[in-house]
Amino acid sequence: MITAAQVKELRDKTGAGMMDCKKALTETDGDIARAIDWLREKGISKAAKKADRVAAEGLTRAVVNGNRAVVFEVNSETDFVAKNEQFLELLSVLSNALVNSSVKNLEEALALEINGKTVETLVVDATATIGEKITLRRVEVLEKSDAEVFGSYVHMGGKISVITKLSATEDADVAKDMAMQVASMNPSFISRNHMPADYIEHERKIQAEIIKNDEALASKPEGVLKGILEGRLSKSLQDSSLVDQLFFKDQDKKVSDVVKAAKTEVLAFVRYAVGEGIEKKADNFAEEVLNQTFGQ
Repeated sequence: MITAAQVKELRDKTGAGMMDCKKALTETDGDIARAIDWLREKGISKAAKKADRVAAEGLTRAVVNGNRAVVFEVNSETDFVAKNEQFLELLSVLSNALVNSSVKNLEEALALEINGKTVETLVVDATATIGEKITLRRVEVLEKSDAEVFGSYVHMGGKISVITKLSATEDADVAKDMAMQVASMNPSFISRNHMPADYIEHERKIQAEIIKNDEALASKPEGVLKGILEGRLSKSLQDSSLVDQLFFKDQDKKVSDVVKAAKTEVLAFVRYAVGEGIEKKADNFAEEVLNQTFGQ
C-alpha cells in the first residue's frame, strides 16, 4: 500500500503532481528511486532533486598550502549565523589548522587538536556561544606532486568551493579556470571514461524509455531510433562530464580544447556546495494555521 508520506517524499524530490507521484509509486511497488526514474521516463519529472529541499546553511572553504589542499564545509542553522564574526573566525582557524595538518578525513579532522582542544570541542563550544547548532559536516583532502598544479575557487563567500588538480602546465591560469568551470557547471566526472559502466547504462535506459514514450517518434525506423538514443545519451552524459562541457569563458570551445591547448589534463576535482544533499522541512503556512486553529 502506498502511503501519503511516500507520495509527499516523491513529490518533494521531483516536483511532480500528487497523482503522478502516486501512480509512479504504484507502478514501482513503492520504490522511491525507481519511481523517480519512472517519472523521468514519462517526461513528468526532469530532475531527481530540487534545490529548495536544501536546508543547511553555513559556508565552505577551499584552502591550498604547497602540495596539500583541503575543502571543507561547516553548517549552521541559519544564513544569519553564517555571517557571524565568531562563525567566520572558526572557519579561519579550521582553514589554517586543516591545511597545515596531516588529517585525511572528517574523523581525523574532528580529532585534530588546536591549542589544546580538539576540533570537535571547538565546534561544540561554538554551538554553545553562538546559540545555534554548528557542524563540521565534511572534509576532503587532495595532494599533488611538485610538478602538478592546484586550482582553487570560492564562490559567493563560500557558498561553493572547488579545488582542481592538473598535470604540469606552463599556463598558471588554466587550473583556476577549471575550478571556476566546476563551480559553475557542476560536472560529476572528469570525462566519460571516468563514469562507471552502470551509471552510463542507467542513463541509457532512461533515455530509451523517454524515446519509447514519445509518440512523435513512434513511426521512426529502428535504426533511426538507435541513432536518436545515442545522440540523446551523449548529450545527457556531456552535462556530467567536465571535459565535454562548453567552456564558460568561450562557448565556442569545449573544456577539452582549453585543457589540450594548455598541454595539461585534469587529474581530480572536489566541489562542495553548502547544504547539498540535506533535505529541509518545507514550511506550509496554511497547514500551520489549520493546526493552530483546530488543534490538529
